[in-house]
Amino acid sequence: MEKQFNTWSKQMPHLVWNLLIIAAVLLIGYVVKVIVKLLLNYYKNKKDAEYSFLRSFVTHFSKSLNHFIPLLTLNILLPYFALKDVYADDIRKWFGILLVISFAALLTNAIKILEDFIYYKYDFNKEDNLKERKVRTQLSFVRKLSTVLIILITLSLILLSFDSVRKLGAGLLTGVGIGGIIIGFAAQKSLGNLLAGFQIAFTQPIRIDDVLVVEGEWGRVEDITLTYVVLNIWDQRRLILPINYFIEKPFQNWTRTTSQLLGTVFLYVDYEVPIDAMREELARLLEATPLWDKRVGIIQVTDVKPSTIELRVLVSARNSSMAFDLRCYIRENLIKYLQQNYPGSLPKNRIEINSGLDNFKKSFASDI
Repeated sequence: MEKQFNTWSKQMPHLVWNLLIIAAVLLIGYVVKVIVKLLLNYYKNKKDAEYSFLRSFVTHFSKSLNHFIPLLTLNILLPYFALKDVYADDIRKWFGILLVISFAALLTNAIKILEDFIYYKYDFNKEDNLKERKVRTQLSFVRKLSTVLIILITLSLILLSFDSVRKLGAGLLTGVGIGGIIIGFAAQKSLGNLLAGFQIAFTQPIRIDDVLVVEGEWGRVEDITLTYVVLNIWDQRRLILPINYFIEKPFQNWTRTTSQLLGTVFLYVDYEVPIDAMREELARLLEATPLWDKRVGIIQVTDVKPSTIELRVLVSARNSSMAFDLRCYIRENLIKYLQQNYPGSLPKNRIEINSGLDNFKKSFASDI
C-alpha cells in the first residue's frame, strides 16, 4: 500500500497530490461532524430520558472530535505528503503541536463525561444528600486540578518541542537551587491555597451546597475553586472568600453531618398569656404544615422580665430553608392567634395611679 501511495505521488504534481490528501482529511472531518450532529439531534429530542453514557460521550466530545480526528488523520498521512526537506520538519512539528492541543481538549472533556456519570450516581435531588455533597465536592476539586495539570503538561510538551527552549532548560538546571528558593517564596501563598484546597476536598469542613454562616452572612456554598470559595447569600449576593479562610478562621456549618435543623421563635407576651392554650395552638399549626418534620415542637418559658415573659418556641425541619419558613409561619400565626383570642396577652405597660387619685378626691371634698 505504501509503495502504491509513493507511485501515485510521483506520477502527480506535488501540489495536486497534497491537495488530494488535505481534501481526504477534510472529508473525514466532515463525515465525523455529520455523524455527531445526527446523534446530537437524536439525543436532543430525548433529553428527558435517563442518563446515557453514549449521550454524554457525544455531547462532550462533539466539538473536540471535529478537530481531533482530522488532525490525527493528517499526522498519520504526513509521510505520504510530497514536501521539500526544507519545510518537512517544520510542518511535522506544527501539526504535532496542534494534535497535542487537540488531545488536551479531548482529555478535559473526558473528565466532564466522568463528572456526568458521578452526578447521575449521586443525585442532589433528595432530602438527605450528605453523601452526594461529599462526593461532588471532591469531584469538583479533582476536576479543576486535573484541568490545570493537563494545561501545564500540554504547555510543557509544546515548549519542549523547540530546540531553543530545551537548551534554555538545560542551562537553567545549574541554577535550580537558587531558582527553587525564589519560586518557593514567590508562590508561598498560592501553594498554601492549593494545600488548603486539598485539605477541604478530602477532610471536608465545607462541601458544595452546605449552608454556612460566615462573616455574619447566611448562604449556601455555590462553588469551590482551587483558590477561593463562592457563597450564595440568601438575597442572591455572592460572598467570595479565599479558600484558606475555612482552614484558619471559625465559621458555622449548619449541614455538616445532617441537613436537619432546629428553629427557634421568641415571643414576648404579658403575664396573663394562657400558655397551655398556646401549646395546643402550636400543635395544631405544626400538624397543618408540611414544613415540620415531626421531630420537635414545644413552647417553654425561658425568661421573665419586669413587664413581659419570654416564650421560646422550638421546632424542627428537614433543612435550613424549611426551618426559616417554618419559623416565620409559626411566629406570624401565634401572634395572630393572640390578637384574635387573647388580646390582653399582648405586651403592655402598667402604671399604678391609685394614691394620686385618693389625694385628688380628698382635696376635691375639702373644697366642697
